Amino acid sequence: MSRSPRSRTVEIISDERYVQAESPRWDSRDGGLAWIDMATGRFHRGRIEGGRLQQGGSVLVGAKIGAPAPLVEAGAGWIVATERGVVHVADEGGITSVVADLAEPDDYMNDGACDPSGRFWVGSQSMPRDPHSSLWSIDEHGVAVERLGGVTVSNGLVFDGTGSTMYYIDTLPHRSIEAFDVAPDGRLSRRRTVCAVGGGNPDGMTIDSEGMLWVAVWDAGEVRRYSPDGTLDETIALPATRPTAVALVDDLLVITTASIGLPRPSAADGAILGVRVDVGGAPALPWGGAIPLGGHRDESAGRSDS
Repeated sequence: MSRSPRSRTVEIISDERYVQAESPRWDSRDGGLAWIDMATGRFHRGRIEGGRLQQGGSVLVGAKIGAPAPLVEAGAGWIVATERGVVHVADEGGITSVVADLAEPDDYMNDGACDPSGRFWVGSQSMPRDPHSSLWSIDEHGVAVERLGGVTVSNGLVFDGTGSTMYYIDTLPHRSIEAFDVAPDGRLSRRRTVCAVGGGNPDGMTIDSEGMLWVAVWDAGEVRRYSPDGTLDETIALPATRPTAVALVDDLLVITTASIGLPRPSAADGAILGVRVDVGGAPALPWGGAIPLGGHRDESAGRSDS
C-alpha cells in the first residue's frame, strides 16, 4: 500500500494529553468541538481557535463512555453512549438516563453517529472478543432497536448525504469497511464489503463533502481516505501510533489519538492532531430527541469542570 504523494503538515493542536481520546464531533450549534476520553470516562468540549484546540468544560460521566451526538437546539446538551447504555449530558453537567442495559454485562458501548432522520446509531464491543455484540438505533422517543447482531468491536459509522447508505466498521475480525442500504424506517439490507483495511485496525471514520471516507487506523499511525468503492485515495502518516477517530471541521481534519498500552508514548500519543486537507466536511448530525424522556437523573455521576 503506497503512501500518497500529497504533502501534508500534521500538527499537535491540543495542550492536553489523553489516555484514549475518541469520537471528535463538530457542533453546528456553536462551532465547538466535543470528544471523549474513553479510559477516564470524561466527556470534553472545547473549540478550535487560530488552529489550536482551546479546552472548555469536561464532565465525568462515571463509566467508560463512547460516542457523543448533539441535540438539535442550542443549550440542549448531548446524547452520549456509556458503559452499557446511553445518557443525556446537559451543558451544566447533569446526566439523565435515556436507554439502559443495551450492552451485555462486561461489554461496553463504543462508537456511533446520527443519521439524517435524527436516529442515534451506536454499537457495543465484546469482552471477551467474540461476535456477540450489536448495533442499535435509538429514535427520538428513546426507543432502541437492534439493527445488527454478531458484532465484535463496533467502531466507525457514517451515513451518506441522503441517509440511504451506511458505512460501518466492525473492527474484528475482518478489519474492513462495510456498507449497507438503509430503508426509511432504519432497516438495513444489502450488506457488502467496501474494502479491507490492512496494516492496523480500522477505528473511527468520517465522510467528507465528496462522499469520501476518512478512517483512523489504530497501530498503523495513519489516517486514510477511501472512495465509496474502496479505492485508497490518500494516506497521511501521523506522529502518533494509535489514532482513534477523525472529524472534519471545515477543511481541518481533527484526529484523536490514544496513549493507552504504549510503553514509551511520544509527545503526539494521546494528543489531538490537526491537518489541513483539500475537501471539507459538515458538522455532526443531531439526535432528534428531547430530554427528559422519563429516564432518571443521576446528579452524582456528572461533574463539570471549567
